[in-house]
Amino acid sequence: MDTENCSSVDEFIFSGITNNSDTKVAIFSTFLLVYLIAFLTNLGMIILIRVDSQLHTPMYFFLSNLSFCDLCYSTAIGPKMLVDLLAEEKSIPVVGCALQFLISCVFADSECLLLAVMAFDRYQAINSPLLYTVNMSSRVCSMLMAGVYLVATTDGLIHITLAFRLCFCDSNEINHFFYDLPLLYLLSCSDIQVNELALFTVFVLIELSTISGVLVCYCYIILSVLKIRSAEGRFKAFSTCTSHLTTVAIFQGTVLFMYFRPSSSYSLDQD
Repeated sequence: MDTENCSSVDEFIFSGITNNSDTKVAIFSTFLLVYLIAFLTNLGMIILIRVDSQLHTPMYFFLSNLSFCDLCYSTAIGPKMLVDLLAEEKSIPVVGCALQFLISCVFADSECLLLAVMAFDRYQAINSPLLYTVNMSSRVCSMLMAGVYLVATTDGLIHITLAFRLCFCDSNEINHFFYDLPLLYLLSCSDIQVNELALFTVFVLIELSTISGVLVCYCYIILSVLKIRSAEGRFKAFSTCTSHLTTVAIFQGTVLFMYFRPSSSYSLDQD
């Protein structure tokens, strides 16, 4: 590291999605609609589950937390992105960057881990229906959620602590619409080996644990369902898992596509 050229950074500048004034309004309108739909549907889901006593079950408890996670990390990124689409000045303080990343990282990780917990919940419901309320008591559910948030928060704090040790020499412009660590590392003139190792290690551990957890649970679920004699019973059991599997496929598929590609295929503008 060249310590003579090293300097602290007070703010970062997001390059945003586009600088084309002809498309800014259209993109703003599209993403505003998407964000409002996500915000209102997730908030509505949380309120509905809260007020309806019939939905006070483990499955809906986890579903409300899933909506809460989605609401939080989309709100951490969405409003700032929308403002920057129309604003001339797209700067954000370093503290704001850190807060944005911490919130988005914690709740994105939480959603990833929670999808595995929900697979375990479905396994308990199908494999041991008579003991389901005992095995998935409110205490167990609360402990599982506490573990999810603890792991996710630890991950976020590790990365943000390591990021604050970096030094920047030339530019403070991030070629993105939010604070993403790989792009921040490109701006640093510090040694980022520890940062990249921590990012890769934690990311792989979380992905492997959640994906393998979901696969193992559904292997047991399939074995349990095949033991059900009636076709109606098997269909009912499978139908309760369809929406969860669809969510896992979309969420994990997107994550793996974005972050597990060969480095030779990366293009900042395309990403």
